Amino acid sequence: MDDSAEYGLGPNRAPRDASASLPAGFLDFLAPLHARLTPRQQRLVARRRARLLAAHGGQQPEHRPSLAPPERRRPVELPDWVGDQRNQMTGPADDAELSVKLVNSGAPGVMLDLEDSMANAWPHLRAGVANAVAALHGELSYEDRKRGRTVRVEQGPTAIFVRPRGLHLSQAGIVGGELVAASLFDVALVAFLVEPDRLRHPLAFYIPKSESAEEAAWWRDLFDSIEAARGWPNGWIRAMALVESHPLAHEVEPFVDELRDRLVGLNLGRWDYMASLIHFQLADPRWVLPDRNTIPHDVPFFQRLREHLVEVCHRRGILAIGGMTALYPSRDDPELNARALEVLERDKRNEAEVGMDGAWTGHPDQNEIAVAQFPAPNQLDRPGSGPGAVECPDLRPLPEGVGRRSLDGTRAAVRTTIRYRAGVLAGRGASLLDGYMEDLATDRIYRLMLAQRLRHSSTVPIADDGQRPIRHTPELLTRLYDEELERVLASPPTRSDSATPDQYRAGRRLAEAMVRAGEFDPC
Repeated sequence: MDDSAEYGLGPNRAPRDASASLPAGFLDFLAPLHARLTPRQQRLVARRRARLLAAHGGQQPEHRPSLAPPERRRPVELPDWVGDQRNQMTGPADDAELSVKLVNSGAPGVMLDLEDSMANAWPHLRAGVANAVAALHGELSYEDRKRGRTVRVEQGPTAIFVRPRGLHLSQAGIVGGELVAASLFDVALVAFLVEPDRLRHPLAFYIPKSESAEEAAWWRDLFDSIEAARGWPNGWIRAMALVESHPLAHEVEPFVDELRDRLVGLNLGRWDYMASLIHFQLADPRWVLPDRNTIPHDVPFFQRLREHLVEVCHRRGILAIGGMTALYPSRDDPELNARALEVLERDKRNEAEVGMDGAWTGHPDQNEIAVAQFPAPNQLDRPGSGPGAVECPDLRPLPEGVGRRSLDGTRAAVRTTIRYRAGVLAGRGASLLDGYMEDLATDRIYRLMLAQRLRHSSTVPIADDGQRPIRHTPELLTRLYDEELERVLASPPTRSDSATPDQYRAGRRLAEAMVRAGEFDPC
């Protein structure tokens, strides 16, 4: 049996009758975009692979300066509708109830996600697109069965972004036997369905998973082509972009140059960034990370990048947005709730003190605290400071003197990959596990941490329960997967962590296979 085919790795495969479920005229709209842009997407993905292989051979990413003429480097004018983004709520677009709650939370911004927090499967994608368009039109609703009423999105100043899938993914089953760039398909479908006169602000996307300035040019050309096809003014579509790969961190300025007239901000997607960073350093034993939840939010490899983003973004007149706090509040557990909100406050205060303009959260109870940490709607008048203020900061400071490396941490990684992958098989792209929101980015971190420990535990000590070094061999990994699967199956299910026994067993089999096979791309 081909696990990767059975359990959703690789391209999203539309059903045979997919064309019947697509809007009339959409395939004709898509065809010229696909012919022009999908071959470029495939070349860009090939360059990513080559760059990663070069890094494993010792050629790490280095800073690329801006080559734009001076007039292209002057600050842009930030639109009023996005001037306050002190907190952006994020969540999977296929969940209508959550999407309505995020928009109605009072947060200045909302990102409705078609990517990491949503299962990459056709029914979820179609539901996500439909919900996102309905939210943009002010029509999205859900049935509150407890109160016996319909709840709709409220009209207000909240800026709504849609995050499509990244360039690394493809969509099958739409254009004959060809693969279509998933980013292209998602953006084109949303743009085809949107009615501009029903939007409160321009159509806005959140660009994920970029790795180079050349990829920014691909997105620019996609937006240009869609505007031309729809007869919209050039430059009407706007975007924010995530900096969540180690290569992109070194060419932020040329990336901004390529999207200058569309970009309103950059966001440090720090969990995917951590995964990318350790993926690029996989051959180096000095980069074996401590147990994930012992790594502080202000660890130098995060802090320097925060400072660098503030410096670049504010010099260009765009927003610098911070990342997600993984520990979530709980209305059922007062102790966990208090700890989660305390961690949130410290984390967002650090981002504000660095000079960032806002942050990401995923739970409505986090909004008020997050917003309160930022002293003004934005801090664009504040220049960067600290090590990141230098033109070419060292973005690879070793993770020394932080956290701990333990067998318990290895077990936690094994257990989380089982539970996360079972959740994907049950149709969830993100799951709240032991108080932490785990999505594809954190799953990548855990898979990479396990691979690091297998590769380097002969030189990097990892302690067992008795503080004795324990070699992390393939045999140990299999034993831990077996033991943690039994532990998961013996535990009572919770509302947010429920799958069938067969899904847990399949998740266990697939998770270990991905680690052993070196499957560390976001899939």
